[in-house]
Amino acid sequence: MAALDLEEQEQVETLKAWWKENGKWVLLALVLVLGSVAATQGWKSYQSNQAAAASTLFTDLTKQIESGDPKRINDAAAAVVSNYSSSAYASRAYLLAAQVNIQIGDLALAKTQLQWVTKNAREDGLKNVARLNLAGVLLDEKSYAEALDLIEAPHPDSFDGLYADLKGDVLSAQGKKEEARAAYQKALEKTDAKNNYVSLIRMKLDALGGKK
Repeated sequence: MAALDLEEQEQVETLKAWWKENGKWVLLALVLVLGSVAATQGWKSYQSNQAAAASTLFTDLTKQIESGDPKRINDAAAAVVSNYSSSAYASRAYLLAAQVNIQIGDLALAKTQLQWVTKNAREDGLKNVARLNLAGVLLDEKSYAEALDLIEAPHPDSFDGLYADLKGDVLSAQGKKEEARAAYQKALEKTDAKNNYVSLIRMKLDALGGKK
C-alpha cells in the first residue's frame, strides 16, 4: 500500500509539473482567443492609426515570444503597455510576458506584471487569469495568506473550478488536509467532467485520502 501511495504521489507531481509548464498557457491562450472580439470592439473608439500601431506592437510581442529571449519579450510587452495602457492589448501583453517570466523563475517581474493586469484589465476574464497566476506565484513563494486572499476574491462562476483547485493546492501546502480535500471536492463539482484537468484534481484528492 505504501508503494501504491508513493506511485500515486509521483503521478500527481508529474501532472502538476505538466500543468505548471503547459496548462496555464492553454488557459491563457483560450482567454486571449475568446477575448479577440472584445479587443476589437474596444478599439472602435480609437483612431485607425492608433489601432494599427498597437496591433503592430502586439504582433511584435508574439514574435519575440517565439524567439524565447526574455529581455526582448519583456521589452516588447512594456512597449505595448507604455504606449497603449488603456487598450485591450496591454493586459494581454503583460499576461503573456508574465507567463514567460514564471517559467524562467523571474517571479518578481511576473508579480509586477500580473498585479498591473489585476488592477487595470477591463475584461473580467483577463483579470481572473492574472489573479490565478499571481496566486500561483505566491504559492510558490510560500506566501499562503496572500495567495488565499486572492483566491477568495469575487470571480465569475465559470472560474469556480480553477479557484477551488488552486485553493486546495494552497491548503495542502499548509498541511490543512481536510480543508484541502473540501476545496478539491468543490473543484471537481465545478469542473466539466469531460475536461481532462479533472484527472489531475482527482489524483490530488486521492493523494489526500479523499474519495472520487
